[in-house]
Amino acid sequence: MTSLPPHPLLATAVELAPRLSARSAEFESARRLPPDVIAEFARAGFFRMLIPEAYGGLELHPALSFQVIEALSQADGAAGWCAMIGASTGLSSAWLPESVARAVFSSPEVIIGGVAAPLGRAERVEGGYRVTGRWPWASAGHHCHWLVGGAVVTEGGNPRFVREGVPETRLLYFPAESVTLHDTWFSLGLCGTGSGDMEVRDLFVREDHAFTLLAPPRVSRPLYGFPFGLLGHAIPAVALGIARRAIDELLTLARQKTVLVERRLLAARPAVQETVAEADAEVRAARAFLLEVIHATFDASTKGPVSMRARADLRLAMTHGTRAAARAVDRVYEAAGGPAVFHTHALQRCLRDIHTLTQHAMVARPTLEITGGVLLGFDPPLPNL
Repeated sequence: MTSLPPHPLLATAVELAPRLSARSAEFESARRLPPDVIAEFARAGFFRMLIPEAYGGLELHPALSFQVIEALSQADGAAGWCAMIGASTGLSSAWLPESVARAVFSSPEVIIGGVAAPLGRAERVEGGYRVTGRWPWASAGHHCHWLVGGAVVTEGGNPRFVREGVPETRLLYFPAESVTLHDTWFSLGLCGTGSGDMEVRDLFVREDHAFTLLAPPRVSRPLYGFPFGLLGHAIPAVALGIARRAIDELLTLARQKTVLVERRLLAARPAVQETVAEADAEVRAARAFLLEVIHATFDASTKGPVSMRARADLRLAMTHGTRAAARAVDRVYEAAGGPAVFHTHALQRCLRDIHTLTQHAMVARPTLEITGGVLLGFDPPLPNL
């Protein structure tokens, strides 16, 4: 696996970690990150990690952005998730016309978010689209200057198809003031992400503010040949960060808690020792697999279009990394015993956060059917990978 030199943004994430962890309860209570944290993230450059350098972004190697998101998520799952959404959605700037991208990202502290799932309807009209739709999971939407929504393209009220059974879709940029945000985020975990619904009604969107990831990017750089799918490698970065935090919490607890009946530290219990070993190995192995595939896929993107098999490998590593992280958290939560059930203990938050994250369609179990199909020689539709 190729190693990369340390990046200042990773050092910033590590430096911020203790302060983020100390405010986790505040984030949960508010059900969104506070403005001062979002502003600090913007100033640091977390939301610009995947924006082209030509537009003022950092254009980081995907392995570096992975590590930054992982470090923030180890501190607090909600903080890592919000940074991930802003950074990953900013990737879409490479598909916009240059004049639009420069206007949207004219400020280095602009924040963009949204939902890529094509849950809206975009009726073709002269000069663009009339868009109506409502999208759940609009994380950190309250702090965004622009929001992106996915929509099925219609004409005369009827869906357009690119081929039989496959509707034409677009991702569309909405100015935040044109979007209604609904306070619907009452969730099991990732409570501080503010991931309520966003809605637009009959909103005109210019043609040059709409794009599809199935078209070639307008910025011809290796990063934009990497098959992110907007969220790409970033969801497992959050998951693995949460899992590492959970393991660290068990290590701390086990060295402090005395099992009264046994009159020894929890750390001396063989079952706990086995759990720590298994969880640590599972997280490190999943992380190594994912980083290996990220490097290999990025190297392939520097040489030309990424093959379907390489895309399948990346999706497999994403889903495996996320689900391995969840298994590790389950193990350490159970080993911790009674103290982990209380809201004052970080382990219960890790458990809730990881099992909210695993419900995301990008890393849910059905993705294994797609990647397994490729390994067995089937050729799935391109949008799936």
